Amino acid sequence: MIDQLIQYDTDLFFYLNSLGTPTWDGFWLAYTFKLNWIPFYALLLYLMYKKVGKNPFIITVLVVALMVLFTDQITNLFKISFHRLRPCHTADLLERGMRVVREGCGGQFGFFSGHASNSMAVAVFTGLMLKDRFKFAPYILVVWALAMAYSRVYLGVHYPLDILCGMTFGAISAVAFYKLNKYLIRTLISS
Repeated sequence: MIDQLIQYDTDLFFYLNSLGTPTWDGFWLAYTFKLNWIPFYALLLYLMYKKVGKNPFIITVLVVALMVLFTDQITNLFKISFHRLRPCHTADLLERGMRVVREGCGGQFGFFSGHASNSMAVAVFTGLMLKDRFKFAPYILVVWALAMAYSRVYLGVHYPLDILCGMTFGAISAVAFYKLNKYLIRTLISS
């Protein structure tokens, strides 16, 4: 059963990866590059600051930093535990003509995706924080995270299952850290 699931995952990866074209390569390379999103993250922080105020904001920033550290390190733990090669390190896929969009494709192992887990964690956490003030924020942020996840398949560095598991882990982590943030603000600021 696991072998069949891995085969479906590989086939879906190959199909999605083959949809790419040189016309869109530059866009997806830029989209997946973390530093390009610094202004976006700054905007999200500003909006959260405006919502909660100075002292709760300090707690929120610390909780978000802890959340990203947590999702990132657990992702790395899974990668070194499962040893699932990234598609771009898989000879069979390369021989079949998989699209490799960039030189170097990250570490050797890819289960599960750090981009997917971190972006979904940020999207869900921030969406929960901003949903009262900005009704569509959760949806916009989740679409942003889904596109980030897709970029990893497009570039040939993750399988769809790597993405799905990363997004799920990121969303669950975000809800837990959101609750932690609310608890800390209520306990440390409101008392």
